[in-house]
Amino acid sequence: RSPMGARLMRRWISQPLLDITILQQRQQVISELLGNTLIQARLVEALKKAGDIERLINRVRQRIASPRDLVALAVGLRAADEVRVSLSEDAAVQMPSLVQITRRLSNNEDIITLIDRAIVAEPPLSTSEGGVIRSGFSDELDQIKHASKDGQKWMAELEQRERRRTGINNLKVGYNRGPGYYIEVTNANANRVPADYIRKQTLTNCERYITPDLKEYETLILNAQERIGKLETELFAQLRADLAIHAADQVLDTAHAIAEIDVYLSLVQVAAQHNYCRPQLNESDIIHIVAGRHPVVEQAQAETPFIPNDTNLSNSEAQICIITGPNMAGKSTYLRQVALITLMAQIGSYVPAETASIGLVDRIFTRIGAQDDLATGQSTFMVEMVETANILHHATPRSLVILDEIGRGTSTYDGLSIARAVVEYLHNNKRCGARTLFATHYHELVEVAQLLPRIKCMNVAVTEEGGKIVFLRKIVPG
Repeated sequence: RSPMGARLMRRWISQPLLDITILQQRQQVISELLGNTLIQARLVEALKKAGDIERLINRVRQRIASPRDLVALAVGLRAADEVRVSLSEDAAVQMPSLVQITRRLSNNEDIITLIDRAIVAEPPLSTSEGGVIRSGFSDELDQIKHASKDGQKWMAELEQRERRRTGINNLKVGYNRGPGYYIEVTNANANRVPADYIRKQTLTNCERYITPDLKEYETLILNAQERIGKLETELFAQLRADLAIHAADQVLDTAHAIAEIDVYLSLVQVAAQHNYCRPQLNESDIIHIVAGRHPVVEQAQAETPFIPNDTNLSNSEAQICIITGPNMAGKSTYLRQVALITLMAQIGSYVPAETASIGLVDRIFTRIGAQDDLATGQSTFMVEMVETANILHHATPRSLVILDEIGRGTSTYDGLSIARAVVEYLHNNKRCGARTLFATHYHELVEVAQLLPRIKCMNVAVTEEGGKIVFLRKIVPG
């Protein structure tokens, strides 16, 4: 719901954890929020208004924030205060883990009040446009504005006075950036111009004049406007500097806490909507998933029930699972599903399954898809081999390896030889020994399972109906 929450979610996904304690703390926060839909609703409404507090306060620290940035910052901090109030100490009994996060939310009322008192509700983009500082914030600025306003009132009175004096009803007192203030008289009334009028500009249909009194007030008004612009710029710069020096750290702490709550709330709502489970995390070498589902595909095909599948991997019994089946049967989806469930578990999220027990992995290696790399002059086969070699060099017994169609970038027998060599290396090399899902069209690899004890074979079930092949999307032994 907030840009800073989205950035934190990306960091969590790109940097999964191995610390079970922290992961279980994250799970506990999700569990507490799942049990309180009222608090969820309040947080959703507050977070919609939070904006990007983190980026705004960083602009303040760099002294590049605009007046509108400060107003947006005040709005975001007000939303953060709503979150703090929603998660007050009254909720400590029901949600102790979440309350620990909210204690990092400072009371920002002083900052909000300062910004509201200093900046108008709808400021221009830049201080150069004027009208940024609210009346009552600076006595000096208010006095200059009052003097300028009196001068403009005098101009309006001058127009009425000169119309009466000259009898020229369409006489106008105006202002133009070039000539400045002037009295405009049409050519038809040129013979009625008083002797004290001094010609200033000649136009096609009229003449523009000035008088000594008008010249004096012109200087007063223009000087006042220049002083107003300069003083507003100085006041805004000082306000921004004060916030950068005295409030930035406090606001950043608030931003980080709001981002974290935003991430938790997103994980909670996905878990509730799609019936995710809380995975059991441990230091074993076992990945056991019952009725696992692909979190993205499941939502993309909401009208069609997603077929769940089990997963059982362990270094001692079922280290490598060889999966065969026709194209479009669901092999690649299953591989990605297991990788995503493992990744989700290691950011502290609930996962799309009935139950799951995840022995933490130190890395997830994938070799999926086929494409060349023209920039480096590598063919599809070369890219495939480089990536496979990288996996074999760096995988450990705690890793999860996902391999899809190894060897298809070359001839059939060469590809089969490469695929078998990779399987045997992963099985026999103790330094590597990673838990592996290996999808292939090489049915000959099934024979390897009879020779190596920690390999099991699975296939994607299909059936025939009315002379047509129907994919059942179910991973079954065989």
